[in-house]
Amino acid sequence: MKKILYVITKSNWGGAQHYVFDLATHLPKEQFDVEVALGGSGVLKEKLNAAGIKTISIPSLQRDISLFKEITSFFFLYKTFRTLQPDIVHLNSSKAGGIGALAARMAGVKNIIFTVHGLPEDEPRAAPARLLIKTATRMTLALCDVVITVSKDNQRRVHNSVLIYNGIGPITFGTGAKIRNAFPAGAHITGTIGELNKNKNQQALVEEAKHNPDMFVAIVGEGEDRAMLEKKIAEYGLVERVKLFGFLPASEALKGFDVFTLPSLKEGLPYVLLEARAAGLPIVANRVGGVGEALDKDLNEFSLERMVQKTFALYRS
Repeated sequence: MKKILYVITKSNWGGAQHYVFDLATHLPKEQFDVEVALGGSGVLKEKLNAAGIKTISIPSLQRDISLFKEITSFFFLYKTFRTLQPDIVHLNSSKAGGIGALAARMAGVKNIIFTVHGLPEDEPRAAPARLLIKTATRMTLALCDVVITVSKDNQRRVHNSVLIYNGIGPITFGTGAKIRNAFPAGAHITGTIGELNKNKNQQALVEEAKHNPDMFVAIVGEGEDRAMLEKKIAEYGLVERVKLFGFLPASEALKGFDVFTLPSLKEGLPYVLLEARAAGLPIVANRVGGVGEALDKDLNEFSLERMVQKTFALYRS
């Protein structure tokens, strides 16, 4: 039996967390012993524990840069790898990838896999910072035995990577009543789902609604930009037309939208676009990362079964 240890920076619920949950819960229990190491104790940890998957919380692991916490996280992971002696460490997200790859290599882990959920140098930053991040990312990739990319856009820029698309299974959609009931009857609702941060760019929808008095916007998700968005919505007098709903599963929210929009500045291959397509919604999105592929290809190419089978084949090799 092979021991697999997944590592991910945050335990909220986003694309990378969705990916880790799907893989961890679909591994055949008779072939794999699975654990997940993660920062924080959010929705991902709750869902994994409910599914019977063991988790390891890393208190110091977070997205924001802190030299002390990075060093603490490194030694925590190094000790964890030495103690558990996993056959495979599968890293997800940039911070966990950088710290985890070095710790795993120094701990003697024989198989290190890293999934790139969108290249961090695509984030809106100053040119010197982007160059530094790109260099650090390529150093991380060099420490790994296998690198998985989730879009052809990213695969083209990451040499010798393995392309495996994100995939979704059958979805039972709710009515979206919580969204609909928050707006006037008959309102045409533009909706988006994602972590509230600069990369997801929800502010663009607030700005658009400011100039379009007929626009109603539903923003689903939580994150660091919530206070900023609340301030903008109040400042522009949009509290009746632009609403923040916090975290809701996509299956419960999507049918509350008339149009799904994704104004992201950086993406890997968004699960939520696949879910919006499955819900039959019109979609407006920035074509960044794998967005074009998620929109243009047959939806059957993004099946959960196909993603799982291709990834497991790497584990068995």
